[in-house]
Amino acid sequence: MFTQKDLFAKALMVEKPFYIHEIQFDQQAGKLEIWIDFERGSTFYYEDKELGISGHFKAYDTVQKTWRHLNFFQYQCLLHAWIPRVDIGDGKVCQVQAPWEGHTAGFTLLFEALILELVKVMPVHQVSQIMNTYDKKLWDMIKAYTEKARGEEDFSEVRVVGVDETAARRGHDYVTLFVDLEEKRTIFVTDGRDQSVVGEFVGDLIEHNGAAENVTQVSCDMSPAFIKGVEDNLPDAAIVFDRFHVTKVLNEAVDKVRKAEVGQNPILKNSRYLFLKNRDRLTIYQHEQLENIRLYGLNLKTMKALNIREAFQQIYQAPTPKIFDKLLRKWYFWATHSRIEPIIEAAYTIQRHWEGVVNWIDYKISNGILEGFNSIFQAAKNKARGYQRSDTIKAVIYLLTGKLDFSKINPYYVTHSKL
Repeated sequence: MFTQKDLFAKALMVEKPFYIHEIQFDQQAGKLEIWIDFERGSTFYYEDKELGISGHFKAYDTVQKTWRHLNFFQYQCLLHAWIPRVDIGDGKVCQVQAPWEGHTAGFTLLFEALILELVKVMPVHQVSQIMNTYDKKLWDMIKAYTEKARGEEDFSEVRVVGVDETAARRGHDYVTLFVDLEEKRTIFVTDGRDQSVVGEFVGDLIEHNGAAENVTQVSCDMSPAFIKGVEDNLPDAAIVFDRFHVTKVLNEAVDKVRKAEVGQNPILKNSRYLFLKNRDRLTIYQHEQLENIRLYGLNLKTMKALNIREAFQQIYQAPTPKIFDKLLRKWYFWATHSRIEPIIEAAYTIQRHWEGVVNWIDYKISNGILEGFNSIFQAAKNKARGYQRSDTIKAVIYLLTGKLDFSKINPYYVTHSKL
């Protein structure tokens, strides 16, 4: 028949040579404290890969430690244990790791598994308040887990990569994300957005069993830094300019035309978003506004610029690369003969990046997933605090968009994530 101590030992997965020594429940203080000891004369497994030492050793002495565990109903649960230190020879005395010990000082593995689930959907500060701990403690845990989980990553199958930057802090601080577009997950984050970031990515790729020559496609914007970085570090990769960023060049051109014309044509007043949004995203009222402008502003350069932009977007519906290239050439002739300077400049920009634009029809990859990841990160940043440090920013991006397998470093994570 189970005793109270046996029941708690089973629940906590405390196994020999450890056992429950004492249980103290203080309802007024809101705490359940459990004391764990070990059978005298027991041996303990210890391994040090760097020293090439592994085996079972007898306890040399003990150290008392405390860990925060999952709450017992509404009561905070603390585990206290005497943890042995073992003599591994040559005067070296090392501490054995308790089976329940987490990767953050003072937390159990089960408690950390719960925290990992919570911080994915809640601001860290809010989680720290709920769990009655400190923000810094949770940040340290998140960074430790993302670093350890990334150490287990294998990038040997990475072939198709998306690259984009996102604002890390107010001002002009940026980080660059590298995403495995096939697996739809962030695999590398680094400071800055110059050409050196691609070299850093390749270095990290190699550290995780990947290879530069394996990368066959890279989707990015028309940033000279990204282009140079890819050409220098990923020579076997075809550069594909993301259609969103290519269209953005034309959107900016259309907006320049509208701004130049709005002073002489009041009908264009308060119409900026009519010309920046695609028609299928306009409201009924906006559709009516645009039709009014079309009817009463037939000679507007802004309308002509919009028609040129919409025609460019239609090219992406081409069924074959040959037709795509043919339509793009016709469009280029039309745009460069439009007598609308911003549109002509945009057409020249596309012409200078012709190969990367045309490559889209062959590979049909885009940075849409990166735009989504950027939105996730910015939303988390806007409703939380603690995103000032570079290492914290990277850890949060990996946590939210990296699809890291924490079960490799915490055996209870998968089980807990299904609860």
